[in-house]
Amino acid sequence: MTSVAVSFDEASAEQEILVPGAPGPVYAPAGPVVFVVPAYNEAENLPRLLADLEERPWLFPARSRLIIIDDGSEDATPELGRAYSGPLPLELVALERNQGPGAAFRAGFAAALQGCPDDALIVTLESDTTSDLDRLPAMLERAEAGVDLVLASVHGGGRMVNVSPLRRILSVGAGVAVRFALGLDARTVSSFFRVYRASILRRALERYGDTLIEEPGFACKAELLAKLAGLGARIEEVPVDVDATRRIGESRMKVLPTLMGYARLIIRGKVRRESAPT
Repeated sequence: MTSVAVSFDEASAEQEILVPGAPGPVYAPAGPVVFVVPAYNEAENLPRLLADLEERPWLFPARSRLIIIDDGSEDATPELGRAYSGPLPLELVALERNQGPGAAFRAGFAAALQGCPDDALIVTLESDTTSDLDRLPAMLERAEAGVDLVLASVHGGGRMVNVSPLRRILSVGAGVAVRFALGLDARTVSSFFRVYRASILRRALERYGDTLIEEPGFACKAELLAKLAGLGARIEEVPVDVDATRRIGESRMKVLPTLMGYARLIIRGKVRRESAPT
């Protein structure tokens, strides 16, 4: 891994590193960072994501890990993960069949929390390179300041670039419906791009166990957000743009199954609230 020079600004209590070729000092997380990245048929995008991460060695302090969860891909995605021999601390978790993002995140979080200290940060992001890694230092900084969950927020100051009108409507509409139905104070509820403190995920697993993520599809991220909010997690949003042209190929999110997932999530949330003791 590329060697870096580390400096510490006592006035702002921000750790920065100076990396040759970087556009000035960049924020360096003090503790380990564990990346959890679900991938399904991403053989064209995964090498590009790995190259993007290799260019940012400051995101991988000591004991950091990169966990790729292959969700039963039918292309060369798992082979690429197994064959990787670069500088990143890559681990591959291979699911035997395609089960959807919910199962991928369950497997990824289980792997990430093994031997992971409570002060570690767990980053989830898309494997199709649409997550803007240049905004990740700002998100990590907020998490290290004590925020339990930091959301990459497209609707809280970020922008959707080169995204179809249908996807925009789905994203905005689902966000409004879920926020209203579940009482969430967050604008972007479904993006994969997030930073969690390991301690809040452990608390959630102790509380919910195997039911922490019940939704198999893309609505699983809204479900997890609602359950963490119910535990009193401190949640903040950092504006992040999403540019669909970064991706090779089509999005894996299917509109109708995703809408059905949000509907199930809203119904389950309503039932839980009505059955809760007063």
